[in-house]
Amino acid sequence: MPTIQVLDSTVHHEAHGEGDGPTFVFLHGNPGSSHQWRGVIERFGGGRLLAPDLIGMGRSGKPDLAYDFADHARYLDAWFDAVGVERVVLVGHDWGGALAFDWASRHPERVLGIAFFESIVKPMEWGDLSPQARERSELVRTPGPGEERVLTTDAFIRQAYTGGVLTPVEGADLDAYLAPFPTPASRRPVLAWARQMPLGGEPRALVDRIEAYDRWLATSDGVPKLLLTFTGSPTLLIDEAMAAWCAASIAALEIVDGGPAGHHAQEDRPDAIAAEIGRWADRHALR
Repeated sequence: MPTIQVLDSTVHHEAHGEGDGPTFVFLHGNPGSSHQWRGVIERFGGGRLLAPDLIGMGRSGKPDLAYDFADHARYLDAWFDAVGVERVVLVGHDWGGALAFDWASRHPERVLGIAFFESIVKPMEWGDLSPQARERSELVRTPGPGEERVLTTDAFIRQAYTGGVLTPVEGADLDAYLAPFPTPASRRPVLAWARQMPLGGEPRALVDRIEAYDRWLATSDGVPKLLLTFTGSPTLLIDEAMAAWCAASIAALEIVDGGPAGHHAQEDRPDAIAAEIGRWADRHALR
């Protein structure tokens, strides 16, 4: 699959299907890669389907960056232009959802629809977190302990796919998630993402950016949107309260229950995700 020159580095993407209709772009989050979409894409069918590895992740390059949100958005912008995507349906998970919202808000004329789940939809307060989640976030954001937790070993990444799912990932699939991060230096993008959760008004520049795409989400009545929610796991990011906020705050939104899953729901429910996004796309003549 293609690895192309983007800015001063390279971005890898998986490409499936073809046709003259809209392109579906699947954006992963932390600490994932395009590998996370394999089960969804193979069940989706129809059209041109692209799944890039974000810069510093998967098989994409690892340039010398801070790996903040703006860096990721800049490389993603350049990738969209390099592959010639003009009219697109975005599918986002985790930080991939946030990047999808951000890109759409800045390129509204190129976006036909957005499907998302387990994504960063708005700034949060520390009090929104469970005591366990707050403890983890405070540790990761603390210089020294954060590096120890995320960089020293691959345990942080491994835990995402053994604890952030209902059915632990094993064997070659787990190896595929670990392979891009063999050393402490290679795991820097993972730590940078973990430290950017928008909590208590920080990081300020990112909170401003999220508030900007929230304004677009609230007013983009002509762009159909789909939120898939899940149940049955303490690792879920979009709970009932967050789903209710989405229902009240995002224009042209449909919400569908995707069934039991952990945060990395593509591993637990690829069949349901592909089916529900496909039905939504067909309802709106997006493929």
